[in-house]
Amino acid sequence: MEALPLVRACVRSKYEKRVADALSSKGYDCLLPIYREKRKWSDRTKILELPLFPGYVFSRFDVEVRLPILTTPGVLTVAGIGKIPQPLDANEVEQIRKVTAVGAPAQPWPFLKIGQRVRVTAGPLTGVQGLLMQRRGETKVVLSVSLLEKSIAVQVESDSIRLL
Repeated sequence: MEALPLVRACVRSKYEKRVADALSSKGYDCLLPIYREKRKWSDRTKILELPLFPGYVFSRFDVEVRLPILTTPGVLTVAGIGKIPQPLDANEVEQIRKVTAVGAPAQPWPFLKIGQRVRVTAGPLTGVQGLLMQRRGETKVVLSVSLLEKSIAVQVESDSIRLL
């Protein structure tokens, strides 16, 4: 039997975690990559866990039988081209899983279409490919999910990357 594709579900704002939990309880394999961000209010500072791709939860399911997904509270639609859901690129998903599994500091990043492609050659992210960026003196590799036109940036040591 062929493995089911990972498809994205568009969800209500701030409902990503609830939808992922609900789909998992229904027996679906879900992916909700998160990052931690420090937020400061007038009376306190708190570290929040936020989705790397706001508004989306990724799940494996048969696209012909999507009613159980669509009836999940918080799910707006199954995203795709027209009415045909489009699976995510397996290599892009694996790179996102690898970054979140190692707990590397990552954050949402604007989608980029131009830039130098690089590969991480040392450390726990060895083999991850993305676009090289520099911000405030920090070297970052931007990983993109082209179907979503969204990206995340992960900080790496500048001596552990090579041009492709």
